[in-house]
Amino acid sequence: MDTNTALSGLAPLIGIEQLADYLDLPVKTLYKWRQEGVGPASVRVGRHVRYFVSDVQDWLLDQRTSTRAEAG
Repeated sequence: MDTNTALSGLAPLIGIEQLADYLDLPVKTLYKWRQEGVGPASVRVGRHVRYFVSDVQDWLLDQRTSTRAEAG
């Protein structure tokens, strides 16, 4: 995942297209999740949707389920 780290001290951001590629999902799905409030936290910068890499990592960790929990 290529991130924007040009400015020292700022948390890296990725665009919605980059996140869609990383998750192997359509961009449309991420826009829908954003509207429904179920995907990773996002931020609008002008007309663009961006994601803090740390928010994506946290969200992915929250999505983990153990095999036992699913079988329960």
